[in-house]
Amino acid sequence: MNHSPPRTTGQAACVAVVTTGLLAACAVGPNFKAPDAPRNAGFAPAGQFAPETAAAPLAGGTAQRFVDGMDIPGQWWTLFQSTELNALIERALKNSPTLQAAQAALRQANETAAAQRGSYYPSVSGAAESQRQKASGAAFGVPGFPSSYYYNVQTASVNVSYTLDAFGGTRRQVEALQAQAEYQQFALEASYLTLTANIVTAAVNEASLRAQISATEDIARSQQKQLDIIQRRFAAGAASRADVLQQQATLQATLATLPTLRNQLAQQRNQLAAYIGDFPSGYAGGEFNLDSLTMPQDLPVSLPSKLVEQRPDVREYSALLHQATAQIGVATANMLPQITLGGSYGQTASKWANIFSPSSNVYSLLGSITQPIFKGGQLKHQRRAAVAAAQEAAANYQATVINAFENVSNTLYALQSDADALAAQATAERSAADSLTLVQAQYKSGGASYLQVLSSEQTYQTAAIALVKARAQRYADTAALFQALGGGWWNRHDALADISAPARPRQAQ
Repeated sequence: MNHSPPRTTGQAACVAVVTTGLLAACAVGPNFKAPDAPRNAGFAPAGQFAPETAAAPLAGGTAQRFVDGMDIPGQWWTLFQSTELNALIERALKNSPTLQAAQAALRQANETAAAQRGSYYPSVSGAAESQRQKASGAAFGVPGFPSSYYYNVQTASVNVSYTLDAFGGTRRQVEALQAQAEYQQFALEASYLTLTANIVTAAVNEASLRAQISATEDIARSQQKQLDIIQRRFAAGAASRADVLQQQATLQATLATLPTLRNQLAQQRNQLAAYIGDFPSGYAGGEFNLDSLTMPQDLPVSLPSKLVEQRPDVREYSALLHQATAQIGVATANMLPQITLGGSYGQTASKWANIFSPSSNVYSLLGSITQPIFKGGQLKHQRRAAVAAAQEAAANYQATVINAFENVSNTLYALQSDADALAAQATAERSAADSLTLVQAQYKSGGASYLQVLSSEQTYQTAAIALVKARAQRYADTAALFQALGGGWWNRHDALADISAPARPRQAQ
């Protein structure tokens, strides 16, 4: 016979708490660990990139230096030192529907995760009910019982239900939703970076188009002057009618390019209006030109080990991998027993005045355990699907990392190529201009043929437009480098950064 003293209610409660804690300490499924930065990864073979680019003797032709490990300012576009550009981006950050949508998606994800965390706690509900019923006496089978009986039932109760997270399924679901919220955080940062980079690029494109229009108008004026000379020579019998017609055709061909350039400029302005959340009719942004932009001289080249921490798209796919990993735990927990505890306590009386009398107390306790036995293989295949989804997410993450390194490498190569091309185009434009001036003077004095003049005009026109495009390309690719390296969101302290509040990358010491 067991003579041990009976357990007290307090002891039983302690045993229950300890048992629950031991059960809750187990969470099925793999624990997520953020992938390590790729080892021995780089942007190019050793010696491929010179420490600085070539220089050209014109505005925007300054040499740019590549600085390893240099940090990126949160408002990197201010390095172009354009008041109009800074103002435009400030308007965009306040009014862009794209950012507003991303912010709302982040709030939704955060609230969904917060709602799921409520599953950690018991569900408690209260109820109050008042009934008046009529019962037939025959239903009770008691002699002399009234043929009909009216009675009242008043009930007030509190119900408690709690599903033990014995195998961590709830925690894995919360973990998955928190990872989804992290994904939305970096989706917001990616939207911010894309918007600012697009505005810089669009401003550069506008400046380029304006410069191309200006250069084309200058060329047309020069061609008109040459036409006047040819017409005078034709009147004097020193030139043929064919020379006059050819020069007129050349002038009109040059003028015919202007409507297309002006149309592109108008479309570029409309694009800027859309970026800042405005309509074309209401856009009043400043006019951009290449001479108003300053070429940043020191360019950051982030350490390869830091790139995966800085790129919002890489962090997005890391969060998706985290979410997929947590879903394996959810699917695994669904295959295991579900333990539910419940109970209710209340008062039932015929009158509200007696509802709190000791004799009115009612309560119930419930404990249940449910183990799936047969569901046609549904749970097994759901878990396999979750494992496959995690493998897909891992592959997508790896592809995103590779794309990030490719993006940075391509941009670095482009910057060096841009500088070389600009230097070459600057020399070509100067030579073409000098040649045209010389040939025009020779033709005026009869020392050169008209074909030489025509060839020099076409060469200069091509060189002048190419020079404008080469200048603009350097600015655009400089902005692309800041975007490729993550845009410095970790150094931004404005309201948008406070909304997203992502983990910031560790900077090299």
